[in-house]
Amino acid sequence: MDHIASNDILKEGDPIKTRKIKQVIVEIVSDSGEGAQKCGQSFGAISAKMGNGVWTVEIIPAEIQPPARSREGASGIRVRIGSDKVTNMGNHADLVIALNEQVLYGRISQDAYNENTLMFIENKWAKSEHETIRQQYSEALLKFKELGIQVVEIPMEEECLKLIPDPRKGKNMWILGLLCYMYDRDIPKAEDQIRTIFKKKTDAVIELNIRLLQAGYDWAKDNLAYRYEVTPMDVNDDMVVMNGNEALSMGIMASGIELCSMYPITPATSVSHHLAEYFEKVGGIVHQAEDEIAAIGFAIGASFAGKPAVTVTSGPGLALKTEFIGLAVMAEIPLVIIDVQRGGPSTGLPTKVEQSDLLAAIYGEAGDAPKIVLAAATIEECFQFVVLARKLAESLRTPVILLSDANLATGVQPFPRPKIDPSWLTNPFDQSPWKDGVWPFEWDENTGISKRPIPGQKGGMYTVTGLAHGQTGKVAYDPDINQASVESRSRKFAAFQKSLKPPKINGGPEGDILLVGWGSTLGAIEEAVADARAKGLKVSSLHLRFLFPMVPGLVEIFKRFKKVITVEINYSDTPGHPMITQENRRYAQLAWLLRAQTLMDIDSFSNVYGQPLNPEKVLKMIKRELKIKNTNASV
Repeated sequence: MDHIASNDILKEGDPIKTRKIKQVIVEIVSDSGEGAQKCGQSFGAISAKMGNGVWTVEIIPAEIQPPARSREGASGIRVRIGSDKVTNMGNHADLVIALNEQVLYGRISQDAYNENTLMFIENKWAKSEHETIRQQYSEALLKFKELGIQVVEIPMEEECLKLIPDPRKGKNMWILGLLCYMYDRDIPKAEDQIRTIFKKKTDAVIELNIRLLQAGYDWAKDNLAYRYEVTPMDVNDDMVVMNGNEALSMGIMASGIELCSMYPITPATSVSHHLAEYFEKVGGIVHQAEDEIAAIGFAIGASFAGKPAVTVTSGPGLALKTEFIGLAVMAEIPLVIIDVQRGGPSTGLPTKVEQSDLLAAIYGEAGDAPKIVLAAATIEECFQFVVLARKLAESLRTPVILLSDANLATGVQPFPRPKIDPSWLTNPFDQSPWKDGVWPFEWDENTGISKRPIPGQKGGMYTVTGLAHGQTGKVAYDPDINQASVESRSRKFAAFQKSLKPPKINGGPEGDILLVGWGSTLGAIEEAVADARAKGLKVSSLHLRFLFPMVPGLVEIFKRFKKVITVEINYSDTPGHPMITQENRRYAQLAWLLRAQTLMDIDSFSNVYGQPLNPEKVLKMIKRELKIKNTNASV
C-alpha cells in the first residue's frame, strides 16, 4: 500500500482519492474475546470471493483468557490480500487496527510493522477515568510515532455505542465495515458473510451485526480521504475458500475414510468440529475418545475391521500415541495419522507454529518402525494429501503420518474447487473365501507387500500381535524369522520410494545456494527466492513433500549448488557462539535427515520464535550467506 502520512488519511472536504494497489497486509489486534479473528477471517473470505489471493495468520495468545490490556495478551489476525496468488503472511503490515495500545507492543517486538505502517487506534483510552490508562495511552502513541508508525486515532467505541450498549460485542463488525469501504469490498458479499458466521444466531442478532457493518462503512466514507482497489486475480477456475483444518476435514470425507477418532488438542481440534457438522451425512463417525491413547486404539480397531480410519492430533498427542503406532506397524494395520504441529517440547507453545515433529514422526517408536511420513505445504494439499495418505496406508498396510502445522491450520486461502473423483474412495473389500495356504503376512520377496485378510472373511481369521512374528502371524522365537520380518516390512518402503519422482527445482538448476524446505514454509521461501533472483542472485529452492521415504535424485541435485541450506521452523544451533563447534552443533530436523541420507554437508537456517516464516527473514539470510551488504542494489 502506498505510504500516506497520518494527517492526510482523514477527509478535509477534498474529493475521495482511489488508488489501485497490487496487495495489502492488514492486521486487527485486540484483547482476547473481542472478535478480531472473526473480523479478519470475514475480510479474508469476502476478498477471496471477490477474486483476490488471500492468506491469513491468526495471532493467538498463549493463555486462554489473558488479562485485558496486557502486552502478552495480543489476540488478532493478519490478512494479506493481493491481485496474484498469495502464499504466505508477507513482511510488514500496511495497516493495523488496534482496539487498545498495549497489545501492539508484542507485535512491534516481532517486527510486524515499520515506518510505512498506518495505525488506526481506538481513541477511548485518551479519556479513560483511570489516570494510569490515560498515561499509558499517551506514552504508547509517542513511542509508536518515534518508530515512524503513522498513528490515526478513531472513535470506534463512540460510534458503536450509537447502536449497541456493549461495543465489545460488535466493534469487530464495525471495523469490518471500515475495511470494506477502505478496500472497496462488496457490501452484499459482506452481508452474506455475516449471515454465514452468525447462522446459528437469531435474525435480530444478524440484523444488528449488518447495521454495525454499515455504520463502519458509512463512517469511513464520511471520514477517510483515501480508498484502495485491489484488483482480482485473473482466474477462470471455480474457487473454494477455507483454512487448513477445514481442508483436512474435507479431505477425510473425500478420501472414503469412515471414522475419525481423536481427543481435543490445540491446534488440531477444529478438524473434528468441522467434520462433526458434515461427516454423518456421508456415513462417517466422529468419535471423541477419553484420551489420546484411546483415540488411536479405537481407530486401529476400526481399521483392522475394514473401516478406513484416521486419528488427528498435535505434538503431545503424537507422543502418547507412539506405542499404538508401533503396534500398527508391527501388525501392518492401515491407519492415517494427522499431526497438526505446534511448538514444543512438552506442552510448549500450544497456540504457536513450529515444525516440531518431523524426527518424532519418523523415529518416535521403539525399535524399527518405518511408516510413510509426508507434509502438506499448502492448504490445498491439506485436502489432497488426506486422500493420498489413505490410499498409501491401505496399499502398503502401514500407518501414514500426514504433517500439517498451526500456520496451515488457521490460515485461509482460496484454491480451485476439487473435482471429486470416485477413484479417491475405497474399493469394497474382497469378501470371497481366503485361499488355503496363503499366510496373512505372506510378504512378496521384492516389494514386501502382503495381501490383507479382513475379519469376517471366510477362512481369513489370523493372529494379530504386537510381538515379533513371521508370515503366519504367530509369535516368532527364531532369530532368522525376526530378521526376515523386519526386512520385509522395510522393503515395501524401498519399493514405494522407487515410484517417486525427483523434486522440481524452483529457479535455476545450478547456482550458489539451494534452499530446501518442507511444510508451510513453501510460500515464504519461494517469494524470497523470486526476490533474490530478480536481483541477479543465483539462488534456487526445492520443497519436499515425502520425508520418509525420501524422494530420489537429491544427491545429483545438491551437487550442482555451492551450498545447500534447509529453511525450517524448528530449533538449530546458531554458528558463531563460543560454545558451538562443528562437532557439537545441532542442525534443524530436515537438515539432520538430509545429512544422513546424502552424506553431504547440508546447512540449516531455522528459528523457534513461534511465528510463521516471512520472506524478508529468508532474503536477509541469503544476503548474509552471499556477503551482500545491500539486497536492494543491483547485483
